[in-house]
Amino acid sequence: MEPETVLIVSDFANINGGQAKVAIDSAVLLAEAGLNVIFFAGSGEPDHALDHPRIRVEGLGQRDIATEPNRAKAAMRGLWNAPAARALWALANSLDPARTVLHAHGYAKVLSPAIGPVFAHGPLAAVFTMHDYFLACPNGGFYDYQRGEICTRHAMGAGCLSVNCDHRHPAHKAWRVLRQMVTAGPASMPRGLRDVIYISQSQRRLMAPYLGADTRLHHVPNPVSFGDTAEAKTNENRAFVFVGRLDPEKGGLMFARAAKSAGLPAVFVGDGPEAGAIRAANPEAVLTGWLPAAEVRRQIGGARALVMPSLWAEPFGLVAHEALGLGVPVVAGHWTAVAEAIVDGVDGALFDSATVPALAKALTRAQALGPFDAAPHRQAVSPSLHLDRLLAVYRRALGPARAG
Repeated sequence: MEPETVLIVSDFANINGGQAKVAIDSAVLLAEAGLNVIFFAGSGEPDHALDHPRIRVEGLGQRDIATEPNRAKAAMRGLWNAPAARALWALANSLDPARTVLHAHGYAKVLSPAIGPVFAHGPLAAVFTMHDYFLACPNGGFYDYQRGEICTRHAMGAGCLSVNCDHRHPAHKAWRVLRQMVTAGPASMPRGLRDVIYISQSQRRLMAPYLGADTRLHHVPNPVSFGDTAEAKTNENRAFVFVGRLDPEKGGLMFARAAKSAGLPAVFVGDGPEAGAIRAANPEAVLTGWLPAAEVRRQIGGARALVMPSLWAEPFGLVAHEALGLGVPVVAGHWTAVAEAIVDGVDGALFDSATVPALAKALTRAQALGPFDAAPHRQAVSPSLHLDRLLAVYRRALGPARAG
């Protein structure tokens, strides 16, 4: 069955991170392909890209729970956002179930687990894209923020419940555990989800034990558009570039120390709480702050290599795939999903442990890399391939297996 309408569900209508960007980019791709798109968002002024004749935005005008000044209200709405659920139920019930697909791109920041029953028990064929690990892990990252290391405990098991892995305080971990109980119970997620999209093989391996026995898994990597951007001439470049939030789990401080140890120039595009520590660790490093998208791409194109020193199990790494598509090698840990796309010693340098010496050694190896063919990287994340894969998932979701 061919879909005619896609109801996209997103916490945000504005681009404030990779998750919202993929939701919005997918909406535009679907609209350009001739489908009608309804973009249901909890928060944010709609991005200008959504101003399309085939896209209708249904925004709730709510706050991100992280910015809600009334913390009690934020805690309650984060557990169960009843107004969002009512609005989504009403919208889903108004659409033709034979030709409409419901597609979620997240819920943890605004919409809450309350949208789960619409996906598990609602009238429409439903697809859920996992951009993170919130369907299983209370903090969404399988990462112990207190110890600064990847968490190997079983989510919601005795080991998980007995430690504070949250980046805030034990009370916040307790609240997140309660939210996870609501997600698995009244919200019927993830085991009630029929069709789930994963964006990398490493994400699939981590999440598979928590999904339902009848869940159908679909591999649909995030799209990256390159337009007519020429491949970079990295041999002429010197700087090693980091792009992203300067948060502890992103590994920026480790990169600052490793670059200093290796005697290599480091550029940080972004901002965050570790900015001061990064400046202190490597006074010669350049910190640009946040930059417009075009300037970010210029910084990547001017890099000897892009460095993604994330300490957690990044499920995709959008900026790393952008770099590879530009012909810029990537330095990353073996535990990140982008490692799946890298041939060590050809188009990047992988390191095995989250330590300064291991990263410094990888930076030195990356400095010696020659040019590589970026075409396969561009094809793997091309918007056209993303669209084809999405439509194939939608057709399957609308198929006869949905009966009942």
